[in-house]
Amino acid sequence: MASMVEARHLSKRVSTSEGELVILNDINLSIAAAETVAIVGASGSGKSTLLGLMAGLDGASGGDMLLDGHNLSTMDEEQRAQLRGQSVGFVFQSFQLLPSLTALENVMLPIELKNDRNARQKAAQLLQRVGLESRVTHYPNQLSGGEQQRVAIARAFASEAKILFADEPTGNLDTTTGAKVIDLLFSLNKEYGTTLVLVTHDDRLAQRCRRIIRLVAGEITEDSAIAEDSITGEAVHG
Repeated sequence: MASMVEARHLSKRVSTSEGELVILNDINLSIAAAETVAIVGASGSGKSTLLGLMAGLDGASGGDMLLDGHNLSTMDEEQRAQLRGQSVGFVFQSFQLLPSLTALENVMLPIELKNDRNARQKAAQLLQRVGLESRVTHYPNQLSGGEQQRVAIARAFASEAKILFADEPTGNLDTTTGAKVIDLLFSLNKEYGTTLVLVTHDDRLAQRCRRIIRLVAGEITEDSAIAEDSITGEAVHG
């Protein structure tokens, strides 16, 4: 199966007043299309930095980062942005909804950027899919944290991206709401066949993935597959 994400001897270093700080060191990994992968580790281990490099949101200090067959290391920011628009969806801990747009308009946005004339209909269907058909005209500040994250998930899948990156998607949610959001994320992911790469401190979320990559001090210390019959939780349907 073709690699959707591939890191080759990837490194990230930054200069500080105390000298050079190594955030990631010699990262090598390959993620196939339709895989579900959790990147775990303590705070400061480099998880979010690695996610940013994978998604082309940041540039590496050394090595190569390939996304959907494109070498991000040889692309400028405009080229990376164009690739993200074509291939990538995001779900963030802080939701990142546009406050001046309704739930429907937030979900419509990535569809409209692809000049799809059916943006309103597709967005409405996705909001119904995540159980928010009664909230389409509400603005983010009128929605609970769980509702905002469901809008963000609908928006991520609205782009019909090949790969979805999620950075601590349950980090701002209580346990019960987080569990519902996890079910929804994996249900939609299975439905769409998207490659899913997420950063999380949430063991429940990590154990729902087929593969776990553990970072310690900027290096991969574990890269293990989880047997399908060991994956916890059941995705919701309907």
